[in-house]
Parts: sequence; structure tokens; C-alpha cells
Amino acid sequence: MTITHDDTRAEAEAGTVTTMTMAAALNRALADAIESDPDVVVFGEDVGALGGVFRITDGLTARFGEERCFDTPLAESGIVGTAVGMAMNGMRPVVELQFDAFALPAFEQVVSHVAKLGNRTRGGMRMPLVIRIPFGGGIGGVEHHCDSSEAYYAHTPGLTVVSPSTPQDAYSLLRAAIASPDPVIFLEPKKLYWSKGEVDTSITTELGSARIAREGTDVTLLAYGASVPLALEVADVAAAEGRSVQVVDVRSLSPFDDATVTAAVKSTGRAVVIAEAPGYVSVASEIQARVFERCFEYLAAPVRRVTGFDTPYAPPKLEHWYLPDVDRVLDAIDTLHWEDDV
Repeated sequence: MTITHDDTRAEAEAGTVTTMTMAAALNRALADAIESDPDVVVFGEDVGALGGVFRITDGLTARFGEERCFDTPLAESGIVGTAVGMAMNGMRPVVELQFDAFALPAFEQVVSHVAKLGNRTRGGMRMPLVIRIPFGGGIGGVEHHCDSSEAYYAHTPGLTVVSPSTPQDAYSLLRAAIASPDPVIFLEPKKLYWSKGEVDTSITTELGSARIAREGTDVTLLAYGASVPLALEVADVAAAEGRSVQVVDVRSLSPFDDATVTAAVKSTGRAVVIAEAPGYVSVASEIQARVFERCFEYLAAPVRRVTGFDTPYAPPKLEHWYLPDVDRVLDAIDTLHWEDDV
């Protein structure tokens, strides 16, 4: 699980565009934010000398000192509560909560204070706080290490909730999140930490925006996080079968980019939503509902969902049955009332 960022840091400093892993892109974003803003601090469990359980903060303490990147006790509620106090006093804390399910002890702080302080003070006090959470499966992790709890956060007014699917977005979205005057839940798909791609550190990304990851004319796949590479893989397979598949990377779960998503679905008339989380009362079901409400007269078929199952996350040897895969998505596409199949 060890990730070393020394090589990518040297390459990144040599030029604007660099090929790096998502983990390295996040590390670079944190380093650049710390370097450019004296109010930015990074802290959490084992993020200091160890560099975090996924090594996302590797080298930051050695480079910037313990005042800017430091370890905390194993107490998630205390971590977020401390960050709240720092943000109230003008700092820009970035906290890491090791795994999605480990973040739940801090949930009361997030819902009662992080999300509500701006509204409670009528904007008089802002909350420039980023909470980084590795989430999702695909790494053979045990219980509490592969949850997808994004619906809890997206359901909470006052929070911005984003999830990158590429190293570029990992860098740009994290920089935007740290610069935001309001709280951001930053969900990092741990399955993609080792994926590689080009990163241009001069590119900025607006929070609250979706992106077209692939153009297509027959059906639109709507995905976020680790489901985006799956959607792109499906598009490749479908192309060999003669179907043109458009892929939209939702990437912002709240606020939601209705304009981009609606225009994409209207252009194809068919849509499938893909997500790892259980389908019941989920982000996927909200996306499905929003598409129905805004695109009903343009749809050639009902909007389908391909999600995880409504059970606790599967044991490591069974997770490949639990997670959406190419065949399940292709099966969903096949149900979308194709005239040439009649």
C-alpha cells in the first residue's frame, strides 16, 4: 500500500503538465495549498510522519513542519470539532478521516456544526473546511473499509460534496475545495488512488460542475468516482457492438449540475446511472429522479440504475459480485427500448 511521491514531486516541479497517480495529484494539491496559503493546515490520524494510511500526505510534515501537517488522536469527532474551531478563527483546515465508515463518529459534528454554522450566523461566519474521506470498494478491504456513505452528506444542506475520478480532477477539485469559503466533503475513491493520468496544475475546476468524459449519441451513462472508469470501459465494449455511449462524470454530488446532465440526457434520450453504493434512497436514485423530472418528454425508455446491492458491503472474496460491472451495465442498456431489437 506504500506510495512514494518524491519522483512525481520532482517531475511536477519541473513543468506544468505531468503524468502522475491520483494519490500523487492529491499530495501535490495539498502541498501547493500549504505553500500558497499560510492559513492552510492538514491533520488527521497518521497523516504526519507516516504520510497517511494511503500515503496521500507523504512528505508534507518533513517539508512544511509539524505546524502545517500533524497527527491527531484516534478520535474523529475531536478531529472535526477542532477543525470547526480553527475555521471559525480564520484558518483553512484540511482533515483526513481514514476510511468512510471511520468518519461516522464525526457525523454529529458535520451535520450539527459544519453544515449549519454559515446559515446559523446568516453568513456572518463562514466555514472554510475540507474533510477528506477515502470511500468505496474495489481494494479487497474488510468491513468498515469499503463503505459508500455519500448519500448521508449529499442529503445534508450546507455541504458541498465532490468526488474526483481522474488525477486531474483530484488536483483541481481539491485546490478548489481548499479555496472555498464553505465546507466541502471530499470523497476520494480509494480504488483509483493508483490510477495514472496527466495533471496540469494550471487548470482550475469549478465546484458544482459535471463534465462530459466521452461523447456519444445513443445512451448517456451518469457516474461519479470509481464508477466513471467503469462507464468508459462499458462505452468501449458498446462501441464494438455498434452503440455510441456518452459518459458524464457527475463529480459534484451537491450542488448538482442539472444543466450539464439534463442536456446530455436530452441529446441521447436514454440514460443509465452507475454507482457503487446501495441503490435504495441513494445518490443514484436522486439522479434518476432529477433526470425523469427534467427530461421526461425526451426519454425513449425509463432511466435505469446499476448500483451496489441493499446489503452491508460484501466480504473481500465476494466484492466482485457486489460492485457494478460491465455486464450489469450492458444488460441495463439492453433494456432501453431499442427499435433495432424489435
